[in-house]
Amino acid sequence: MFAALTKKLTMPTPDEALPGRATPIPTAEKHFIFDVPLVADPVEGQSVAVFGMGCFWGVERMFWQIPGVVNTAAGYAAGYTPNPTYEEVCTGKTGHNEVVRVIFDPEKVSYDTLLKTFWEGHDPTQGMRQGNDRGTQYRSGIYFADEAQRKAAEASLAGYNVLLQDKGYGAITTEILPSGKFYYAEDYHQQYLAKNPNGYCGIGGTGVTCPVGLSMDSPIQWNQAVEGPDASSS
Repeated sequence: MFAALTKKLTMPTPDEALPGRATPIPTAEKHFIFDVPLVADPVEGQSVAVFGMGCFWGVERMFWQIPGVVNTAAGYAAGYTPNPTYEEVCTGKTGHNEVVRVIFDPEKVSYDTLLKTFWEGHDPTQGMRQGNDRGTQYRSGIYFADEAQRKAAEASLAGYNVLLQDKGYGAITTEILPSGKFYYAEDYHQQYLAKNPNGYCGIGGTGVTCPVGLSMDSPIQWNQAVEGPDASSS
């Protein structure tokens, strides 16, 4: 049992990954809450973001509740196996992470605000797990769509890492990678906690606030985050 658990907490190599399949697995036709096509690309004026924070049921609920978010989907990313199933991802042999794809209107909600939700919504210091959920599919990850998102993600990681360590947490283990291929999860995973309000949600934050737009390049904001709102006037 211990050997199996150890393997599950270790990323496979491309050669070790399951072969998958050539065609996508079936998923929902419409978003249960927004009543729009689930499988959709952002239209002009919209942007897309992808986050991994543990079990995607609770993660998706966090993001669909944010004003300015127009579509969300649970799925798999950052692995090797094409068109994986949930059961395959759970073996730890696909390399994929459970993620949520977020389509948003940047005129109504900024990417920095989404990053704030990401950092505060889970514990990004736990490696290949989130709470009691253990496995490579529960790792913390930000999958950026463009250079601006990459820079914002890396800046916020650097800043939040210091805030967490100031509160006694270990170093952040979040991976920041290009978004790559996103695979939609099965129908029953989509908007799961809207369909099952008493369903399982295994994620939880650290309680450490992440200011919007946090980075180590903004001294006033940084001092306020660490020392409180009156720090800049001292």
